Amino acid sequence: MLSTGRHLGKAGQRLIIAGGPGSGKSSLLAALAASGEVCYEEIARPFIREQLACGGNLLPWGDIVGFARECSERMRAQIAHSGAHARAFFDRGLPDLMGYLRHGGHAPPEALRAGSRAYTPLVFFTPAWRDIYVNDSERPQTYSHAAELSAHVRDAYVECGFRVVEMVKGTVAERVRQVREHLKLARWSDAPS
Repeated sequence: MLSTGRHLGKAGQRLIIAGGPGSGKSSLLAALAASGEVCYEEIARPFIREQLACGGNLLPWGDIVGFARECSERMRAQIAHSGAHARAFFDRGLPDLMGYLRHGGHAPPEALRAGSRAYTPLVFFTPAWRDIYVNDSERPQTYSHAAELSAHVRDAYVECGFRVVEMVKGTVAERVRQVREHLKLARWSDAPS
């Protein structure tokens, strides 16, 4: 977890920052955490580091099904932990795993769609953005591959009934303002359909 800051907003808001690899999600979450929001870091990158360190194959470019299964368990633990907070932000959500699986040619299990109902039905989506995309040991995909994956992830959120708020391709501060504006205007329902 990035922060256990002040607890603002409607009880039980679980908000996702989603998007493809290298689109600025983590930077946005770090800024929200620095402003006092409760934020949960991405599950995938630390897990990828673990797998690389031990020579494992539960990787998005290896055993995507096993990778998604393990990430799902860890994401569900974050969801359970977030119940102690009035509002929490997540770097990715269960529908991201649906997008990863579809991109890898696999049908996602219904449990991922059902589990997505634990989140507030609004997702802040960071689109693929070539200008900020950087490769590293945990993100070896080409930009083209990342953009394709981003489209699958976005489709998964739409399929799960989320209202998708497309984030601006701007500074982190501009994106934080955009999130805050939507939080002021949002009308909440209980869960995605």
